Amino acid sequence: MQYRANKQQGMTMLSLIVVMMILGFLVMCALKVGPIYMTHGQVVQALESLKNRPEIETKSKREIFITLRKQLGINNINVIKKEHVTITKELDYLKVQIIYHVKEPFIKNLSIWVDFDNFVEVSHR
Repeated sequence: MQYRANKQQGMTMLSLIVVMMILGFLVMCALKVGPIYMTHGQVVQALESLKNRPEIETKSKREIFITLRKQLGINNINVIKKEHVTITKELDYLKVQIIYHVKEPFIKNLSIWVDFDNFVEVSHR
């Protein structure tokens, strides 16, 4: 089959606009969701840091929360409130759980809602 140069066509202006709109939408989604997950990574890191503290086993629930709050404060994380943290402490078991959600406005009356549920367990030995 023989092709002629005048028969070759590229993208039309309309299809270029549609592709740019789709790419713009995807970039906008990434710019809204990316920071939420970056902050969540720091929350998980602060929670995991409790495992590395040998004195955490002897602290009261209030002291454990203050230690966690200080660790979150280092990274300037303000989304975690006291009602999001559940501390279960028994004789040979400690569980610190953080359940929270983030609601980020997206476009007009649309929002992005992300739920997180993380915990760390420390068993006394």
